[in-house]
Amino acid sequence: MATPVSSTGAPAITQNPDIRYLGRLLGDVIRAYGGDKLYKQTEYIRSASVDRARGIQGADVTDTGLDALSLDDTLSFVRGFMLFSMLANLAEDRQGVAAEPGADVASALKRLESEGIGHDAVMKLLDHALVVPVLTAHPTEVRRKSMIDHRNRIADLMRLRDAGRAETDEGENLDEAIFRQIALLWQTRPLRREKLFVADEIENVLTYLRDIFLPTLPALYARWERVLEGRPHSFLRVGSWIGGDRDGNPFVQAPQLRFALSRACQAALGYYLEAMHALGAELSLSTELAHVPQPVLDLAQASGDDSPSRQDEPYRRAISGIYARLAATYAAHMGHAPPRPSTLSGDPYASPAELRRDLVTVAQGLASEGDGALATGGALGRLIRAVETFGFHLATLDMRQNSDVHQRVVAELLKKAGVEDDYGNLDEFARIALLRRELASNRPLGTRFSDYSEETASELAIVEAAAEAHRIYGPQCITHYIISKAESVSDLLEVNILLKEAGLWRVGADGDPPQAAIMAVPLFETIADLEAAPKIMSAYFGLPEISGVVQARGHQEVMIGYSDSNKDGGYITSTWGLFKASKALEPVFAEAGAAMQLFHGRGGAVGRGGGSSFAAIQAQPRGTVQGRIRITEQGEVIAAKYGTRDVAMANLEAMTSATLLASLEPEGISRRDAARFAAAMDELSQMAFTAYRDLVYKTEGFKEFFRELTPIQEISGLKIGSRPASRTQSTRIEDLRAIPWVFSWSQARVMLPGWYGVGHALAAFEDKALLADMAQSWSFLDSAFDNLEMVLAKSDLGIAARYLPLVEDQARAEAIFARIRDGWAMTHDGLLAATGQSRLLEKNPKLDESIRLRLPYIEPLNLLQVELLKRHRAGEEDPRIREGIELSINAIATALRNSG
Repeated sequence: MATPVSSTGAPAITQNPDIRYLGRLLGDVIRAYGGDKLYKQTEYIRSASVDRARGIQGADVTDTGLDALSLDDTLSFVRGFMLFSMLANLAEDRQGVAAEPGADVASALKRLESEGIGHDAVMKLLDHALVVPVLTAHPTEVRRKSMIDHRNRIADLMRLRDAGRAETDEGENLDEAIFRQIALLWQTRPLRREKLFVADEIENVLTYLRDIFLPTLPALYARWERVLEGRPHSFLRVGSWIGGDRDGNPFVQAPQLRFALSRACQAALGYYLEAMHALGAELSLSTELAHVPQPVLDLAQASGDDSPSRQDEPYRRAISGIYARLAATYAAHMGHAPPRPSTLSGDPYASPAELRRDLVTVAQGLASEGDGALATGGALGRLIRAVETFGFHLATLDMRQNSDVHQRVVAELLKKAGVEDDYGNLDEFARIALLRRELASNRPLGTRFSDYSEETASELAIVEAAAEAHRIYGPQCITHYIISKAESVSDLLEVNILLKEAGLWRVGADGDPPQAAIMAVPLFETIADLEAAPKIMSAYFGLPEISGVVQARGHQEVMIGYSDSNKDGGYITSTWGLFKASKALEPVFAEAGAAMQLFHGRGGAVGRGGGSSFAAIQAQPRGTVQGRIRITEQGEVIAAKYGTRDVAMANLEAMTSATLLASLEPEGISRRDAARFAAAMDELSQMAFTAYRDLVYKTEGFKEFFRELTPIQEISGLKIGSRPASRTQSTRIEDLRAIPWVFSWSQARVMLPGWYGVGHALAAFEDKALLADMAQSWSFLDSAFDNLEMVLAKSDLGIAARYLPLVEDQARAEAIFARIRDGWAMTHDGLLAATGQSRLLEKNPKLDESIRLRLPYIEPLNLLQVELLKRHRAGEEDPRIREGIELSINAIATALRNSG
């Protein structure tokens, strides 16, 4: 498939050589496997769309070529454009289009040093730092795992090409090998036939944890040790929600939690066994040539390895013993021997710390001679770092459930125990008093002699499974319990009650504070929740038993949600509400003597907190990061940011360096400016909020307009996740999950959640000079405007208008769409005026090129999607129509990248 060439009359698109190369191979594949007719049809449609995008005179009246496609041709054409977008994404990732200047630890250290912040301050921060990307199963990844696997094999082959290789390691011609992988992609079914189960989601994410994070994090630490000239503790870790997130997903129960933890443990131990096997082959040191310290000799003697050929090789014998114990650990946890069992016997390791101790003994032995080069870095150093970072659990699994569920379960427990018959009707003060009395005793409320509802039995089984996991895998396997819809202190105390049922909250002896093995974490989502967060946390910290727990732990986490706050109040109000809530929480935590750990619930799209993590972290209010931050990574973002090791390293570097800068750099604006800017943002936020709420929640027929204009009905039927699209059977926007809300608007190219209301605020704000000053000198607004600019550039209301015939009430559709069109124009004009640009992305040429490259490949997909939706909703039952719609959703999402 050919690719667009430079245009006249607009900034030139600098062609990425990888895009040209991969696009040509894809064209060859289409011709070879789809036939010459399909190839020519595809080329005609592509060139006509490119001409329209370039503004060539007469191109707007040129035949698009879409009408000539049969249904079978349509399916093949959409697959071709989808694969081009996938390959273009790969090419851009390889060329560093997504990488940001200065987004690495070395650059951050230089920047801090130039501002007088030295090495000691950085190391002190890292001593208590925690940076965690948390992978979730939110359903916006429309591609099958098989498609992503082929893409990653192409990435591996392209790395060989970079090195000047003409052949693979197996002797295959490199160009032919890449062609073959693209041909496999062409003939791989892109859509799932069956709905995903939780077990499928667990297996999918496990491939990233095992193949990307396990080898990548130790390599990153090795790099940072050189840059830092010291060895920081393992502050960068990985988390997961998959198997623990029950909010609105009835299919996540105790068996799924156990399965997630077991599979993660199996992956970690399997990785350690392979690493130990490789070390045994490498560490061939002989006592005839090297001095070996007594601790290593003791390990060798205890190993049981008495092979005559290794009697003078104590390191190999010691490793044989460690391997045997690891194999026993694997068998104890999995119930069967590892793929490569040991011929020796050994006791299982009781904890990762025991395994690390033996590995450190080997490392110290190697360090005892020469300059210590054999002990530093290398495979052994990386393995020690891996054990420290991943333990036996691989990724820390979060639990999450809705506060309404907790209330019902606690109410039933209290009633069955004869403590309180009507907990649900108690006021907040009475609830707190009652819950505190129960938390003051280790006596459980539950009993095996009572019959509980299915919901209560399930929730009790979950906390019992968590307690069991702590005993098996160690306390790091589950450390957080997220409370969705947290609106009160009692919402947090109810979780501690449930944890107490499994012994995960225990009253201290002799006046000691209680022990809380898992932290109750409130999730503040709506605008009202965010505003109430400081008051709730202050009251929570004011409880003596909670204060004791927090003081003993040293920190407390609060999660802030981007998705629902945006759906509730619009983009700028959500962004500002999150900023203000974070800032208002900081003195609350300081008074409580606890470090604040914010957990940012971000999605892929701007409407769900998407955009640059590097910029977003730096834009946080000073004093709120404190070296500790967790961020959700979901759906298509996981493959985009962690699909290959190189891309994963770049993104993890960015997250870490941004955390350093946000924690240590002084505020970039004066107090006077901060006060002026905050007052201006309050005004802008209120105006944007009013405009957004007026359209979305107060316009008659808007709900029907949304459901008929966008493919929300069809998206709800995609087999892309185990969780329902809505929390209830209601069709209200309030009850729709934020993910399909954003995803649907993206498909129709409106992208309304990412910008609507901002233009009204910018137009009405009188002090334009102040607005320009804020955009230029304030990192918060600079980051917010960058994301806003990106979503405006990806939207296209001309294409969106093609969806209007899908709406039944045409008069109402035209009226609502006119308001949307006017709002977009106001946002566009106001943004350009505030940022001093003549066009969108003028100051970001790389992103500009990337988006403009894609637009000609998205427009035909949208036009085909509209026609297929018309036929589907008219009642045509040809299964190819449904398949075409789902393929178009897949292809558009792939091209837009961060659409959910």
